[in-house]
Amino acid sequence: METWQRNLAVLWIGSLLVSASYSMVVPFLPLFLLQIGVHSHTEIWSGALYSAAFLAGAIAAPYWGSVGDRFGQKPMIVRAGLALMVTYGLTAFVQNPYELLVLRILQGLLSGYIPGSIALVGTNTPEDKVGYSLSMISAASSSGGIIGPILGGTIARLSTNRYAFASAAVLVLFSTILAIIFVKEEHFKASAQRPSVFSAVGSALHNRPLVTALVLNMVVSFSIMTIEPVLTLYITQLDPSTHNASFIAGVVFSLSGIASVLFAPVWGKWADKIGFSRILLFGLVGGTVWTLMQIPFHNVWAFAGIRFVYGAFFCAVYPAINGLIVRSTASTFRGRAFGLNQTANQIGNTLGPMVGGFVGDTTSIHGVFWVTGALLAAVTAGTVSVRRHPSLMPDTVHTDADSAHT
Repeated sequence: METWQRNLAVLWIGSLLVSASYSMVVPFLPLFLLQIGVHSHTEIWSGALYSAAFLAGAIAAPYWGSVGDRFGQKPMIVRAGLALMVTYGLTAFVQNPYELLVLRILQGLLSGYIPGSIALVGTNTPEDKVGYSLSMISAASSSGGIIGPILGGTIARLSTNRYAFASAAVLVLFSTILAIIFVKEEHFKASAQRPSVFSAVGSALHNRPLVTALVLNMVVSFSIMTIEPVLTLYITQLDPSTHNASFIAGVVFSLSGIASVLFAPVWGKWADKIGFSRILLFGLVGGTVWTLMQIPFHNVWAFAGIRFVYGAFFCAVYPAINGLIVRSTASTFRGRAFGLNQTANQIGNTLGPMVGGFVGDTTSIHGVFWVTGALLAAVTAGTVSVRRHPSLMPDTVHTDADSAHT
């Protein structure tokens, strides 16, 4: 097995476990608040706990990206893994919401296992395998998102949420040990610049293809997250007579993730052949069409089928954006590029649910689907326009000599 293949296999397992550790505890934070005695303003506390980590991560990600460019992505993966292990482990012992809020902020400030893995794989993989490799990491993250809630819910039911947090810490520790032992960063060229968020942002602004990819990530994340606050509620409304509403909602909710696991590697292989920008466009067109197709279906299982098809197309989007970032940056700037990419993603993740909740409250749940579809249609149209200018969306390999300013 070649080094890049071993790195991919190890970081695939690590990304799956880290994603699972996150999704096995974070969705249950509102219930955990009740368990530690928070019975008033629970919704406010829950929102604060979610947003705190997102905002902290958005602020810290460019800095850790800069550090990674100077000292390597493997140390950043190990650092993030150890930090997550400690914060999850300490969360198992919290006694009040203030302690939980502090740990969530620390989690956001110190995380970065999966962005580091993406940066390392993107830099240490042969160019004709980058699309496939990035799609595999994306599929691993989706797999963890499916497994995590089931695992976390089972542990919490058999014991308590405290044991779920402790179990999450163990999973992250195992992922970190795997990275320490088996991951090898061969093609590392240290950046001479000192770690600085402002210098990273300044350099990125001079790289128009990178700015294009970052804006795409932020707007896409914002668009799809508008529907998150109401999706589970809508699924339960489709069949209100069932006694297993929560279970059915969980199954339907996970179908797009299952589709991602199955189809992301296929899109990745095609990206290596025909280019990331074309695959991005296919994913956006399919995501737009099948988002709008969810509106007329009022049978829960027909809706579930549409969600699966939607996931099969939309799973092409994020790996394609990551591939465009690899294509548009020098290896010495890639850690900062993916740090900024994480920031763009977190901004979209933070703002999207607020807008979606507002639209759903003032119009209807169908109104949220229309808004999401319209936003994705706008992004698709923008992508078509940008593709006419290859300098803004390159599919050619970017070398260090191509962009000394980054």
